[in-house]
Amino acid sequence: MKYCRPRLQFRGGWLLAILTALIATPVIAETGNFATLTLSTNFKPAQGTVEGFTGGSYSLSAISNRDRDQKACIGFADPNPDHIMVLENDFSHLKILVDSNNNDTTLLIQGPEKTTIRCGDDTGKSKDASVDDKNWKRGTYRIWVGTFNPGIKRDYTLTVEQP
Repeated sequence: MKYCRPRLQFRGGWLLAILTALIATPVIAETGNFATLTLSTNFKPAQGTVEGFTGGSYSLSAISNRDRDQKACIGFADPNPDHIMVLENDFSHLKILVDSNNNDTTLLIQGPEKTTIRCGDDTGKSKDASVDDKNWKRGTYRIWVGTFNPGIKRDYTLTVEQP
């Protein structure tokens, strides 16, 4: 007597692949965990300052391994951006600084297109992260403040400056 296993056929393999990809890939939110910055030309310093805290285990390198200048994108944060920054005008130069009392923070800024990435790590002798760059186009930017190790909670102040 032969044993026959029943053959199950599932013709919806493509559907299973799509569902798996959707479940496995975090969705990048359009709202931030903390305050939103809306900035126009000649904004006041207080308008460019927000607070938050780190604490995620999502690898920022999953968004991008390198930024537009080939700097490494490192650190761990929440999958949702910490802040949304809306630039109402083009800016020739902006500096974005994290102050976490010299804890080891990282920074990833995506925008205004999803393919434009800026990353920052240590600033000079400080372990706080920063990004100092030119040619910021008007639009919406997503900002993640991370830590070098996953799950570390650090309070921080994020400041946007016009040099």
